[in-house]
Amino acid sequence: MFRRILIANRGEIALRIIRACRELFVETVCVFSEEDRGAPWLEQADRALCIGAPAPRDSYLKSDRIIAAAEVSGADAIHPGYGFLAENAAFAEKCRACGLAFIGPSAEAMRLLGDKASARALARKLKVPTVPGSDGLLEDDEQTLALAERIGFPIIIKATAGGGGRGMRIVRERDELSGAIKQARQEAQTAFNNADVYLEKYIDRPRHVEVQVIGDEAGTIVHLGERDCTLQRRHQKLVEESPSPAIDARVRRDLCASAVRLCKGAQYYNAGTVEFLVDPKGRYYFIEANTRIQVEHPVTEMVTGLDLIKAQIKVAAGEPLPFSQKTVEFRGAAIECRINAEDPDHKFRPCPGQVTKFRPPGGPGVRVDSYGHDGCRVSPRYDSLLAKLIVFQPTRPEAIRSMLRCLNEFVIEPIKTTLPFLRRMIAHPDFAAGKIDTAFVERTFDRMTKSDE
Repeated sequence: MFRRILIANRGEIALRIIRACRELFVETVCVFSEEDRGAPWLEQADRALCIGAPAPRDSYLKSDRIIAAAEVSGADAIHPGYGFLAENAAFAEKCRACGLAFIGPSAEAMRLLGDKASARALARKLKVPTVPGSDGLLEDDEQTLALAERIGFPIIIKATAGGGGRGMRIVRERDELSGAIKQARQEAQTAFNNADVYLEKYIDRPRHVEVQVIGDEAGTIVHLGERDCTLQRRHQKLVEESPSPAIDARVRRDLCASAVRLCKGAQYYNAGTVEFLVDPKGRYYFIEANTRIQVEHPVTEMVTGLDLIKAQIKVAAGEPLPFSQKTVEFRGAAIECRINAEDPDHKFRPCPGQVTKFRPPGGPGVRVDSYGHDGCRVSPRYDSLLAKLIVFQPTRPEAIRSMLRCLNEFVIEPIKTTLPFLRRMIAHPDFAAGKIDTAFVERTFDRMTKSDE
């Protein structure tokens, strides 16, 4: 086991990793920017080192400074959390070249699965269902148009190196294609420094379902069931739950088996997520893999009783997985709501600032992952995620009722948050009935963002 781990992240995920390390009797070092000086998670670490100015490019994305901080502090491993450098293969290589364990997959697996085009090619080779689309990157507009017409509109243009909905354009008519490709390339270049895009058939009214996997360096890969992430806005997830209310036992079995097969083909180890679209007829299609821990990992922890961060650390230290597929048990239902410092009544504009009152809910089966407290500050420079509210109950209807109670009990003042919007979504009869798809929020947006004072 490691003696000391450097956490190359901030906010609630930094605090989550600190807590796991404490229970493993592992010391922690947090790096921070000038913007985060005095932040609450730094108080919980054994040591904290400033690595630069507030802008991420001058601090949390400075791989050389992070590695230097690890060496100075005597850390023997780096946990990247999610975001920032978590899926940067070059950073993983640098860590290992400097004698530091990287708590994540190999750089080779990260490149293979982290790039959407190469991941799709591997999926096809392994007979994992994929959405019909281009075999590689789009280069010639005439050939792209011919392919789009052969597949049939609507289609979607996607950046090969991205996520979060950036570098994506839905095209419903042939006249829109050329402009959409140009826009997607420009956005992808700005967001990811990579303008490569590819084409897929656009699946109308799908569910977004992902499978959590984790493996060790000996080659054992285990799936920990699925999470339904269908409730999202502009490709940004808002609510996640497990199990999915929209798939049956056969689809669940095949979906999880496909995820394991893909990861074995990539010689993947540590935690990762394989994402799929599921159409109204139950047909599923691989769309991408995330080679890191996910924001929504607590949902899986609640229904399996397993600690994914601890498992990540143990696997990175060379230990075998502390559980097998046969010993993983699934029970109950879990739902997670992401609470962001945003104003949903004004196009979800960020609302950074000082929090004077932070009153999280409690009760049986309730978990809050957050750095929030009275007097904490939400920075305008970073992601607006302030808290994750997770509930666990024996059945989905009970979990929905528990979540509604907790959302009404949660108080965050005076800044605007997504709490009112989440209340309306969870209370919507279509959510309770499981009759939603990835466009649900957009279709009901005007009605659901009106004030319900």
